[in-house]
Amino acid sequence: MKFKGAQVSMAAVCLILGIMLAVQFRSNENSPRNLSGDRWTEITVQLENLQRERDFLAEEVLSLREKLENAASNQQGGAVKALNEELAKANMAAGLVAVKGKGVIVTLNDSPRGLQPGEDPNLYIIHDEDLLKVVNELRAAGAEAISINGHRLVASSEIRCAGTTILVNVNKIAPPFVINAIGDPEILESSLRIKGGWLETLQIWGIQAQIQPSDTIEVPAFKGSTKFQYAKPVKSS
Repeated sequence: MKFKGAQVSMAAVCLILGIMLAVQFRSNENSPRNLSGDRWTEITVQLENLQRERDFLAEEVLSLREKLENAASNQQGGAVKALNEELAKANMAAGLVAVKGKGVIVTLNDSPRGLQPGEDPNLYIIHDEDLLKVVNELRAAGAEAISINGHRLVASSEIRCAGTTILVNVNKIAPPFVINAIGDPEILESSLRIKGGWLETLQIWGIQAQIQPSDTIEVPAFKGSTKFQYAKPVKSS
């Protein structure tokens, strides 16, 4: 609104300057031609003054036009820059761009224990529920980006069982399961190692679990579908 107001003000100034020039020219054109020498000299001086004033006003008009064009250019450039910054933030929040930073690398693998007669083998392997609970603990600890075996997790991601395999974003994954999480390494690690946490429960059954803090972790961009068939944005009033 400030920029539009400046446009209107400058346009009004240009219009007033144009009217002033026209009035001055008309006054000079309609002046009597049969005048005395002194009167003619006086009019000549006035004409010269008016011409200088006209030239000055013309320069002012050009200067105002240049300022208006510069203001429009700067306003447009600033708006484009702001939009690009907001778009970059939105893409990061949606997981549509690869990111890197410090965090932890969690590696989970099935138990190497040999089965005893009558034991349930499902107790010694990693299930989709195990991965989901570990991921939720990382998110609760402030993880900003997470991937499992190179597949980025976003709001619409799924970690589920399909027969004897685990699916992440409809992609089959197999052990060892490597979870990359970007965030504060100390907080993420302490959250996973908390007494009574799910990682401790898994280790009771011999599940192999390693936590490695790192200063440089890369999490790829989400490569799944982002199309919404039924959901539509709500228009603000």
